Amino acid sequence: MERFNELQALVASFEHDFEKFYVKGNKSAGTRVRKAMNELKKKAQEIRMEVQNMKSAAKE
Repeated sequence: MERFNELQALVASFEHDFEKFYVKGNKSAGTRVRKAMNELKKKAQEIRMEVQNMKSAAKE
């Protein structure tokens, strides 16, 4: 569950910039949103690899 909590915290940390971009139209916040989404993508990939490794280890 630690990984899930990490994801929740990561998404929550982006909330302010999402609001600034989508509600207020702040273009600089849009750049930060794109950067944040890239971080989320990287974290998701790490978790996917961890899950796959754990599944493979369980088969052996």
